[in-house]
Amino acid sequence: MAANPICIIAEAGVNHNGSIDTAKKLIEVAARAGADYVKFQTFTAEKTVSVVAQKAAYQIKSEPNDVTTQFEMLKQLELSESAHFELAEYCRYHGIKFLSTAFDESGVDLLLKLKVDFLKIPSGEITNKPFLEYIAKQGKPVVLSTGMSYMQEVEAAVSCLIKNGLTKDMIKILHCTTEYPCPYEDVNLLAMRSMQEKLGIPIGYSDHSEGIEVAIAAAAMGACIIEKHFTLDKNMVGPDHQASIEPNELMQMIRSIRAIEKALGSAEKKPASSEIKNIVIARKSIHLRRALPKQHLLQLSDLEMKRPGDGISPMDINLVLGKRLKNDFSAEYKLLFQDIE
Repeated sequence: MAANPICIIAEAGVNHNGSIDTAKKLIEVAARAGADYVKFQTFTAEKTVSVVAQKAAYQIKSEPNDVTTQFEMLKQLELSESAHFELAEYCRYHGIKFLSTAFDESGVDLLLKLKVDFLKIPSGEITNKPFLEYIAKQGKPVVLSTGMSYMQEVEAAVSCLIKNGLTKDMIKILHCTTEYPCPYEDVNLLAMRSMQEKLGIPIGYSDHSEGIEVAIAAAAMGACIIEKHFTLDKNMVGPDHQASIEPNELMQMIRSIRAIEKALGSAEKKPASSEIKNIVIARKSIHLRRALPKQHLLQLSDLEMKRPGDGISPMDINLVLGKRLKNDFSAEYKLLFQDIE
């Protein structure tokens, strides 16, 4: 998978509208933005949907006057086998990795020919046991999307993958909500934590919400993968454009996530290398409140805590109280252990 701590998948999906030239422009945008992968969708309408299947509400909303069926819509959005190879080569040229989501076994076979790093299982296939079994038997790492799923369905899918040849460390899971765009109140980012605790598998997030804020928040919560739909222009005709972000937003999102992955650091609480120099400046040490003579017995009223912090720490004040001064000292003198007996 990606070399970066957080793998960013720029989801082109079907936003190419069936055009190779548009797909190539999407690859250029994703590469310029700094994504690890640009991902498309690999399907044939005949194997994906029945001829009488209705469109989803969001698909109707995106093209309210269009009378095509879901089958007809998907038929216009297919990428041929040769197009896949052409786009994969274009990705190599632009220094970004090619990826696609297969929706049937023949699609998986095509992606294996293309030597993709891992196989992505879309949310709609999480209950498709024969498909899960087929993917598991290929022995490739898998990323499983979990939109529309109950925890027990996610567990069943993971169990199926493991029973058919995958090991736990070959699986990553994406929390997601299958609605376009997803209302903020339905995002439920906290489900990432519960899945991580329950399954002991790295969790990422596939974002369908508007804007880039939720994806950035998921990164801050420790998502190992962020997947986000993008388009050249939200006003283009097609089912997913309106729920996608535009090139400038993609670039801003990735810039923010790269900053966050640096900021996450490690779980160890210790001074950062950049702040060590400020310890003496910002902390306090024990000073004398007023001038005191030799052999004076120190009491709390004799002392005050002031910067700098390179003397006796106030945390060690009990080691000072009741001790006598070895010499005469002036007001505001910074006390050292060698000054007391």
